[in-house]
Amino acid sequence: MSTIKESVEIARRPEDVYAYLVDPAHMGEWQESVVSVRPTDDLPPHVGSRTVVTRRVNRREITMTTQVDAMDPPRSITSHGLDGPVRPHFAALIEPLDNGERSRVTLSLDFETHGMGKVLTPLVVRPGARKELPRNEQRLKELLEHGA
Repeated sequence: MSTIKESVEIARRPEDVYAYLVDPAHMGEWQESVVSVRPTDDLPPHVGSRTVVTRRVNRREITMTTQVDAMDPPRSITSHGLDGPVRPHFAALIEPLDNGERSRVTLSLDFETHGMGKVLTPLVVRPGARKELPRNEQRLKELLEHGA
């Protein structure tokens, strides 16, 4: 299956967008399926940082641990899930626009599956993520352009 990818333009500097995106405390503000987030490492986030994230998928709450794989401030961050039957691979790319006064944010999401995840991902997880990702980007835009 292919990677789910969406882009949005935000009227904020790349540094502002990056700082907001990498802070796990903000995940639940702009990602609608997030129920709770708990960093397991000292902040600020760094390569190797882990975060325990609980998401609502349909009517179930699923908890997983994610780890930051790479950070290139203020341009990109990648992370992946470490456990569970469905392990997300997430990437955010932030490109400067208008001499760095605005940003284009491209979010990419794919999944590694194990066990029951091989059945759940094409039927439930991937369709849900395809619907949620554009809404999450619009929420991110709203928050960042109106005072976050």
